[in-house]
Amino acid sequence: MRMKSKQIEISKFLSYVLRHKPESIGLELDERGWASVERVVDCAVANGMQITRGSIIEIVMDSDKQRFCLSEDRLYIRANQGHSIRVDLGLEALISPEKLFHGTATRFLESIFKEGLQPQRRQHVHLSNDMETAIAVGKRHGVPVVLEIASGLMHEAEFEFFRSANGVWLTDRVPPEYLKIL
Repeated sequence: MRMKSKQIEISKFLSYVLRHKPESIGLELDERGWASVERVVDCAVANGMQITRGSIIEIVMDSDKQRFCLSEDRLYIRANQGHSIRVDLGLEALISPEKLFHGTATRFLESIFKEGLQPQRRQHVHLSNDMETAIAVGKRHGVPVVLEIASGLMHEAEFEFFRSANGVWLTDRVPPEYLKIL
């Protein structure tokens, strides 16, 4: 489903405060990244962002990317992944598929094949189940290129993989020897 411009504005705001800078609006996340929806609304409004509990729930439910999730009682919200601050998402290590994919831009290839995929300012490297998603991610950064990750071999070498609530695969890093350009 396509989000409206106000929804996009609120979604970007939520991404910023729930993934990177909760303190910028006086918000505190618990160790698992959860914040009270009521507190998010109060802090946002106090900082000039017009947001309601209903608009938050609508964004969580309508977003095709599922960046956020609500607790079962809908009283708490958190980002599913992409944090630059330390949070414990409570994810269990899983056996990864044999191959995963990563979308990036051609301008990053030289450093990627020198250093591997690094989380940069995030907690984890994000990987996709399919090429289509990886292409879409790569387009956000420039001319897209898709890297195939030999995740099955990485798993055999005892690298850990996690799967976020919205299906994004996460790992700490991907060394260059496990990468191939498609």
